[in-house]
Amino acid sequence: MEINATFVGQAVAFLIFAVLCMKFVWPPLLGALEKRQKDIDEGLQAAEKAKKSLALATEGAKDALQKAKAEAQKIIDEANKTRSQIIDKAAVEAQAERQKILDLAKSEIEAEKNKAREDLRSEVVALAVAGAEKIINEKIDLSKDEAMLKKIMDSL
Repeated sequence: MEINATFVGQAVAFLIFAVLCMKFVWPPLLGALEKRQKDIDEGLQAAEKAKKSLALATEGAKDALQKAKAEAQKIIDEANKTRSQIIDKAAVEAQAERQKILDLAKSEIEAEKNKAREDLRSEVVALAVAGAEKIINEKIDLSKDEAMLKKIMDSL
């Protein structure tokens, strides 16, 4: 291979071109590549943070859901307890009302029974007096024989 002026000119032109490229073209290209690399790294870091945040949010949601379920169960249990208390109270009140009605009915029956006895005694005394009048054939004076009639009424 022959080294001549063309070759040397081309080599010098190449060197000047290379130096100019290294001085003016290469730094902006490297800056753009470094910026791009930095943006990619930041994007990966942001994605990693988002992934961690999602995991934390998922855990928080699970915890909140469990707490909500526990609270709901607690409210349901409290409602069931209150319902049972209301039912028990109503049963006690119904039993008391039943007993009150039974006692009232018994006292009314007893009063009716006593009234019927008194009415029956009065009728029996009247019948006895009427029968005695017929037997004696004379009228009995109630004012005179009141003590005797009272004794007869009491014995019946």
